[in-house]
Order: sequence, then C-alpha cells, then structure tokens
Amino acid sequence: MYLRRKIDDYLTQWKNNENRYPLIIKGARQIGKTESVKHFADRNYESVVSINFALEKQFQMILSDGYDVENIIKNISLIDPSKKFIANRTLIIFDELQELPDIATSLKAFKLDGRFDVICSGSLLGINYKKIHSNSVGYKTDYEMFSMDFEEFLWALDNDTLMDFIRLCFQEKKPMGQVLHRKTMDYFRQYLIVGGMPQAVKTYRDSHDFDQVDRVKRDILELYRADIIKHAEGYQMKVAQIFDDIPAQLQKHDTKFKFSSLKKEARFREYEDALFWLSDAMITNICYNSTAPNIGLKL
Repeated sequence: MYLRRKIDDYLTQWKNNENRYPLIIKGARQIGKTESVKHFADRNYESVVSINFALEKQFQMILSDGYDVENIIKNISLIDPSKKFIANRTLIIFDELQELPDIATSLKAFKLDGRFDVICSGSLLGINYKKIHSNSVGYKTDYEMFSMDFEEFLWALDNDTLMDFIRLCFQEKKPMGQVLHRKTMDYFRQYLIVGGMPQAVKTYRDSHDFDQVDRVKRDILELYRADIIKHAEGYQMKVAQIFDDIPAQLQKHDTKFKFSSLKKEARFREYEDALFWLSDAMITNICYNSTAPNIGLKL
C-alpha cells in the first residue's frame, strides 16, 4: 500500500504548470523518492519510461552520441524497444541519477524540445553535481525531499485529522484538552521511535513491532555506510567516524559535536571536508549557534 506523501501535491502542481521544467528530486537514500515518482507517473501518463542507472547499467551509455533528445531516445530504444515515447503523453524517469550525473546536462535539450516530461531522482546529488559538465541551470527545477515528517506518519496510521486540529489549536492559542493531548503525545513518541524512513513506517503500520522496525533501520544504516565507502573519495574513514559517532553524541546534553570524541587530538579543520560531505549528501543537517547567525554564511 502506497504511503501518502507531501510531494504528491507538489508533483500534481508541477504537471499542471504548462511551462513546467524537467524536475530533479534530491534526497537521501531510502526516503521514498522512487516510489512517490512512480505512484504519480502511473496515474498521470499514458506511457512511463523508467530507467534505473544503478540496476540497469546498460543504459549508462545513452549519452554516447551526445545530449540531444533524438539521440538519447534512439539509444534507449535500441537497448529496450519496448519503451514507448509518445509525444506529450510520456514521462521519462531517470532514477539513481548519481550513477550517471551527466544526464542532467541533457535536461536543457528536453525542455527546449518540449515533447516529453522528465523527472530525475537520486541520492548524493549534492556530491555528484560537482562532477557535471553542465547541469542545465535555468532549464530545470530542483526539489529537495526528506524522510516522512510527523504529519505523514499520522497519514500512514490512517489519522488524517489530528494534525489539522493541532494547527487550529496553535493558531487560536487554545489548549487541546488533556485526553487529546495524551493521545497526541503517544503518537509523537511512536514517531520518535520509528522515525520517518518509509520502509520502517510501513513495517510499524503492518506489525506494530518495534524489533522489526529496528532491523529495518539497521539495514538502512548499512546502505548509508556502503554509500560512504563508495562515494566519499579520499576520506571515507573520517566520514564513517563522524557518521557512527553522531548517535552517541546525540544521547548527551552537549550543544555541539565534539571532534575530540573521535580521537583526543582531533580538530575541526582536520574533519571539515568529511563533515560537509555528510551535509552535501543530505545525511546530516548542520546547525549553527544562534548567538552567531552569520557563521557559515558569506555576507
């Protein structure tokens, strides 16, 4: 069963815009990008041409004759003649874009051609964008997708009304009442334990077994570690150290990440690139001290 997501409304608005641009959906691994796009595609297009560059590596050569639309379509059709390109009624999905980031260069050609809608999705795009010759600036739309928030979690548990009531109480500055407040906090504690990864939420919805949920989340963490080993070129060890140490530091009451917990003599400058790699990969969020709001900004 499909989990309703907030990106669903965004995709509908995107399609209803007659001047829509090719869309790139960025986000961390396992947050539901592919499932959301395919759910949308199946309900809105006569033909869907879906290519996964990680699982279907034969398609990584479709740019061998250049970035123009005709050559790309020709090469896709030569590899798989069953894929149908119907003008104005076809959505092309380029999934796992990080495996062939140069496909982003072709999006300008697709926009100018105008016959086909294109949605790209992938993880680690903050990293791999640096390797693209031209990423079609001005001819594409970027959308950042995240794991499920509390409202989406409630939707998954078939509660479509609670969040609207919470908003109403907040806007009117009125208490919810003790019974409803206890129920809301119970839902919120469940969310804190389960988290927002769609597979974990599905497992919890179907089983209400936190042990099964924990196994799902541990598998996802292993996928993240595999991405670090594969993509964090030159400083995999430092990135992995930070990634593994974050949960332990979150259990403490410190207000900042302490590099000395990695090793006694560690300093920020030594781990700076590794820390920002995790941020670019959308695996971590870097928060700045509010007493110095210009830190990290170029003014």
